[in-house]
Amino acid sequence: VQLQASGGGLVQTGGSLRLSCAASGRTSSGRTFSSFRMGWFRQTPGKEREFVAACNWSGGITTYADSVKGRFTISRDNAKNTVYLQMDNLKPEDTAVYYCAASPGVGVTTEHIRYDYWGPGTLVTVSS
Repeated sequence: VQLQASGGGLVQTGGSLRLSCAASGRTSSGRTFSSFRMGWFRQTPGKEREFVAACNWSGGITTYADSVKGRFTISRDNAKNTVYLQMDNLKPEDTAVYYCAASPGVGVTTEHIRYDYWGPGTLVTVSS
């Protein structure tokens, strides 16, 4: 399984960005994107990777970090094998490299160790 995140960039405080993460391939047991739970994490230099948002296989169950609740929205399009992170009202503290992650399984999880596949990350910079 390969994941490729895109959509990062430079934005001013209060602005918006939409990240996309396209998935391809399948697991050794033949499972594909439509059966994966998906997550977004972020990391800044010298800090631990931080959970941002996650959704289950259908997108019907979502969960968010308190720091982004009400500003970020995770969604997915299984027909396009893509998960999105809509980020509104961005703040300088949202500046980070954002990673998408996937794992076969039900429900949602906020724990990075429970994700099996990771994309290379996309940089989001919010200027003050």
